[in-house]
Amino acid sequence: MNTARQQIVFINAAHSFTHYCLLILPTAVLAMARPGGAFGSEYGSILWLATGGFVLYGLFALPQGWLAGFVGRRHLMTVFFLGTGLSMVSTGFAGTPMMLALALAATGLFAAIYHPIGTALLVEAAGDKPGKAIGLNGVFGNIGVAMAPMITAFVAAEAGWQYAFILPGLACAAVGLLWLRLPAHDGHGHRTARPFPRIPVHLVRRAVIVLLLIAAVSGLVFNAFTLLIPKLMQERLADDPGLLPLAGVAATVATLCGAATQLTVGRLIDRTTLKRIFLPMALVLVPALASLAFVRGWMVLPVAGAVAATIFGQVTVNETMTARYISPELRTKMYSVRFFIGFLGSAAAPPVVGFLHERTGNLSAAVLVLAVFAIVILACAVCFPDRKEELNPELWEQAHPPRAVPAPAE
Repeated sequence: MNTARQQIVFINAAHSFTHYCLLILPTAVLAMARPGGAFGSEYGSILWLATGGFVLYGLFALPQGWLAGFVGRRHLMTVFFLGTGLSMVSTGFAGTPMMLALALAATGLFAAIYHPIGTALLVEAAGDKPGKAIGLNGVFGNIGVAMAPMITAFVAAEAGWQYAFILPGLACAAVGLLWLRLPAHDGHGHRTARPFPRIPVHLVRRAVIVLLLIAAVSGLVFNAFTLLIPKLMQERLADDPGLLPLAGVAATVATLCGAATQLTVGRLIDRTTLKRIFLPMALVLVPALASLAFVRGWMVLPVAGAVAATIFGQVTVNETMTARYISPELRTKMYSVRFFIGFLGSAAAPPVVGFLHERTGNLSAAVLVLAVFAIVILACAVCFPDRKEELNPELWEQAHPPRAVPAPAE
């Protein structure tokens, strides 16, 4: 295995850790919330403590493209592994709400490094057809999303919620030490030899506007769904605290549907235009979320699986939008801006979910709010360009040849 492939393995592992570390609390809180406990007995008030972490997760995504030019992407990935891992460990030792909030904030700060830096490295290594690589990378991210509730539930039930943070934190830091031993390779030798096509400015502008709007809205929908799914499963399937592992398994089963979809979408992206994949998923998401607000019993599993499949499948499409419409020179900065906007939307998820749960006593209202935001995602899918040139970049020059410069008059 050459160094480029080894690097992709570590990038995929980093994607798993990124999503895993952010989704420990939504399941751990089911064990932490108890009368007389250090953090109180209310689900919503403890979930609020994650807000700072998600805010920093968004804010610190923005300067990563600038920092990469000074520090280097390889060094930033080292900081990601070690900083995120040690922050998770420190969360396990938190004994007060303030300490917990600070430790979660540190985790969000270091985790912010991954998406702008890791995704840019991945796309650069993937060459002309990044769909498959992005899809596979998305699967690894979804593995983190899916495994977090199940592993956290079992560890919290057997050893205490503290170890649900400490054990994955040690694993992340250990992978960081292995990353340090990997021979340096920044991916530049794997850029496609073909120059990036000259895409008409109005199409690039349209794609960027849609992409940034999607980032803001889908950031909220994605994060809120992944935050509330363990509690939703507990409400609908396992209201007895002794059945916490069942709620974790149910949340994992639903989320794994998203992982399977991302792999399929990744393969389809290299064969058809982005809009023809994005639009059908957006059409499914609105009614699926509306249904999830009301279904009870075991029917919640297939409906939640459909929601997860569309939400996570769209992530792969959105990341490929940047690869197809933004030149490599600007791609890292565009990923930084996109993830910054997306994670600001993500930061709104904990207070929104927590507030609505406190006011209504369940998660139905929160899911209905997500269905409303999904309508915006559908509008974005309708407005996104549908161009055959996406699959054959050389056709851009044929469709829009450069204007000839008139010769000066004699």
